[in-house]
Amino acid sequence: MTQSLADMRRDYTRDGLAEAQAPAEPFALFHQWFADAVKTEQAPVEANAMTLATVDEQGRPHCRVLLLKGLDEHGFTFFTNYESAKGQHLKVNPFAAMTFFWPALERQVRIEGKVVKVSPEESDAYYQVRPLGSRLGAWASPQSRVIADRGELEDLLKATEQRFSDSQPHCPEHWGGYRLLPERIEFWQGRASRLHDRLNYRLEAGAWVRERLAP
Repeated sequence: MTQSLADMRRDYTRDGLAEAQAPAEPFALFHQWFADAVKTEQAPVEANAMTLATVDEQGRPHCRVLLLKGLDEHGFTFFTNYESAKGQHLKVNPFAAMTFFWPALERQVRIEGKVVKVSPEESDAYYQVRPLGSRLGAWASPQSRVIADRGELEDLLKATEQRFSDSQPHCPEHWGGYRLLPERIEFWQGRASRLHDRLNYRLEAGAWVRERLAP
């Protein structure tokens, strides 16, 4: 390594986050920050990219990067194969955490809560607007399972293309959406000397409580 890990650091000086800037509930602030990220982040960074953490039946955590595909007053929606590793984790432990990091803005958002499946109608509506290759891929890929090599995956795709050569693929029963219903949302704004701003919202008896956390 050409540089010591201990010496790798960056000072954050772009902005601050005061209580006066934050609404009483977190969704309005997330929408604002997300809009800022869409305008500011440059390729290859995707503003809707987030890390999703799940826990398996042995209590071991697992995380991976996904894309957020829906947001409303109920929660944060993503789509996947229900038979994938994350889908199996959510069967036994329906709680998860998301993290968004927007480096150009020096901002991070952490979200925790229970995860539920969206309706089949909502899954189908999103599936139908995906590119054809992605729709075929949802049928072809046995997500998270061991396969022999790349050739096996390409053979599965060819078989799927042949299967739907005379028709449009419909949404598989094993594929669809999950919605994380937030119980906690923390907004982190980088500040100088590692004295970052952290505003935490937690759901208590159906109402959001806002509080500042020490960095």
